[in-house]
Amino acid sequence: MTENTPLHFIERAIHEDLGANTQNLHTRWPPSPNGYIHLGHAKAICLNFGLAKQYGGLCNLRMDDTNPAKEDIEYVQSIQDDIKWLGFEWDGLYYGSDYFDQCYDYAVQLIKKGVAFVCDLSAEEIKEYRGFEKPGKESPYRNRSIEENLDLFERMKNGEFPNGTRTLRAKIDMASPNINMRDPIMYRIAHLTHYNTGDKWCIYPTYDFAHPLQDAIEGITHSLCSAEFENNRPIYNWYIDQIGFEKKPRQLEFAKFYVTNTISGKRHIKKLVDDGTVDGWDDPRLITIRGLRRRGYTPAAIRNFCDAMGVSKGETKVDFAMLEHYLREDLAPISKVVMAVLNPIKLVITNYPEGQVEMLEMPNNPKNPELGTRTIPFSREVYIESDDFMEDAPSKYHRLSLGREVRLAGAYFVTCTDFIKNDAGDVVEVHATYDPATKSGSGFTERKVKGTIHWVSCEQAVRITANLYDHLVIDDDTEENGFKFNKNSLTIVINAVAEPSILDTTTEDRLQFMRNAYFCMDSKTSTPNNLIFNRIVEIKSSYKPI
Repeated sequence: MTENTPLHFIERAIHEDLGANTQNLHTRWPPSPNGYIHLGHAKAICLNFGLAKQYGGLCNLRMDDTNPAKEDIEYVQSIQDDIKWLGFEWDGLYYGSDYFDQCYDYAVQLIKKGVAFVCDLSAEEIKEYRGFEKPGKESPYRNRSIEENLDLFERMKNGEFPNGTRTLRAKIDMASPNINMRDPIMYRIAHLTHYNTGDKWCIYPTYDFAHPLQDAIEGITHSLCSAEFENNRPIYNWYIDQIGFEKKPRQLEFAKFYVTNTISGKRHIKKLVDDGTVDGWDDPRLITIRGLRRRGYTPAAIRNFCDAMGVSKGETKVDFAMLEHYLREDLAPISKVVMAVLNPIKLVITNYPEGQVEMLEMPNNPKNPELGTRTIPFSREVYIESDDFMEDAPSKYHRLSLGREVRLAGAYFVTCTDFIKNDAGDVVEVHATYDPATKSGSGFTERKVKGTIHWVSCEQAVRITANLYDHLVIDDDTEENGFKFNKNSLTIVINAVAEPSILDTTTEDRLQFMRNAYFCMDSKTSTPNNLIFNRIVEIKSSYKPI
């Protein structure tokens, strides 16, 4: 944020609440460890951790692990790793389950106060009693005595009752227009082993009960959450007021955003993973942080994208091209340029000496001299892209065709003289002659050519596989209407070749395949004997940033 950038509504609230003491800001991010986090979570991470850093405050990471049926230590670890990869550090690592004893004590306190009761209605009956468009109906168990409620709740904790037979509910207002205030559930029975607390508990607090208490216990000043929790704010405040916390965290809601051509909902992604539609939570077609990392995205690109969207109260639909714009901006100066041919055809330079190999020096990135140079071999036979030759070319085609001249990048001018076809009529070999005086860097200025093409020396070529990724779903399909999947979301090119320098690539490197796209080595499947590269994003874009 620059000095002249207007404050968004959350920043204004922080200044209103804290005045000159904005360093007292204390935020938190409470993910549920029931899956891998995605781009939408990255927005919340950048906001919570970013504001704390901006004002010199604190930000906690707290695992919302009140539902052992869906949570796993695998997700806990992946969340921490992804946050660090994005470039953030938490000031305290907490678990919702760390507060189970306190939550239980608070629940007992509310029972003794006469504002909580044990209910024997089933989940279906509770839903029916609460109503929706009309006032709810009170549970027949609502007026149990405090003594009976205390006894039943303790017996629930001791494991005397089966799952689903009893709940602890708050006693608020069954006629409230806010459905969340109609005697919400505070505890339910679940005879499950928790990854953090083991078998200590067989009752677990609901998110709506535990979440605000945890914020208050940790001294959170501003509880930032997505707009879907706006209607939950009254129940959060009710719990905090009933318990008697002196300081109440201020909840502020910001809008979610949706990126076109993607799927972000955890349950939808899990289904794709479970049925084999995608290659795990880290499939490069997903916008999970793991998928984006494997695809080759950079932390800076994601942070810049999230910052560019700003903070609003209205739901936003973002063109995927906007995300790619910030990705290209970050990749352009840091990526090493290499020559790779995805659909090779042989070019024979008939007047170049047989058996001769020249080592040509080329910059690793013409726009960034700090990345240095490399040497690549040049010989009589090289591979070029099949699209870089046309038998009957139109006048505006500036690549190889009979009698036409082009520059081989970093090497010489060549003129097409002939070509060979196979029995099927396909061109399998192109012949050309070169002009020795036109060597790149020799100062040759006698004539110019309109086309430059890349190439790879045949003898030293390294075989690679290229995964060409496209959008997973076709635009304008929604979670409500069902997704229409793109059958061409992955194209695997198995006969690609690259210059020898590619053998020095690591999974951390970002490469620009000259004239094609940005690529990275696949961190999951690539091996020294089977190099596999993922297309990160194409070089050119029609996106116009605002």
